Amino acid sequence: MAASRGTSSRRRGGKPHGTFDTAAVPELPAVTAARGARFAGAAEQDGPAEPPPQERERIGADDVREVGRLVHTLTRLRREARDGEAHALLNQAAYWPAVRFPLLADAMERAGLAADWATLLWEAATLPTERLVAAADALTAAGRAEDGERILRQGVVRPADEIGHAALALADGTRHRELRALLDACVRTRTPQDAARTAAPDPGRLVPLLLTAARAVSEERHWDVLHALRVAGLAA
Repeated sequence: MAASRGTSSRRRGGKPHGTFDTAAVPELPAVTAARGARFAGAAEQDGPAEPPPQERERIGADDVREVGRLVHTLTRLRREARDGEAHALLNQAAYWPAVRFPLLADAMERAGLAADWATLLWEAATLPTERLVAAADALTAAGRAEDGERILRQGVVRPADEIGHAALALADGTRHRELRALLDACVRTRTPQDAARTAAPDPGRLVPLLLTAARAVSEERHWDVLHALRVAGLAA
């Protein structure tokens, strides 16, 4: 089938770089992934990555209390037209644990702060990739898939190699749900050439995963990404 694309692998150092068997692409566990994200380049923000699912804290009384306090304060600030302080509060909340995002969404909408919820999602788009994907995954898992998609779509400003490194970290932590969401977003909304560049940090591991995600979108997208990988010298 590769011949139909009329492309040959680019060689580095006399042998193909990132050689793999295109017929032996692994299947990722089926997940409910937020889709439609675009990841394209911005600076990484400081902050710890979200822990694996089995290590995350469950929603507790502190989470509920902090969310209630934020909504109460935000309502008062908006009523007093103290918009600068309100925006600073939203910026801080964007860095809260992912588990609080569904709580924030529900509480802010009930309080008539839907516009502030949209602003919070916009602020969260600058989170480090793993934290961004964790927040999107928490929203999707709580039945807010549209918000999960939105937060990913807005996370557009980050370089391809950052996505690749984040994917490796998710794979190492067996965080398959989030890994699938990240790669699905990548192949759906980036050009095939940009998507291919995400495999550069470790072609041997990332190329098969990227092609699995591309094939889940469509056979055409799979071939486009495979072609781009070959042109980039990342696949045989």
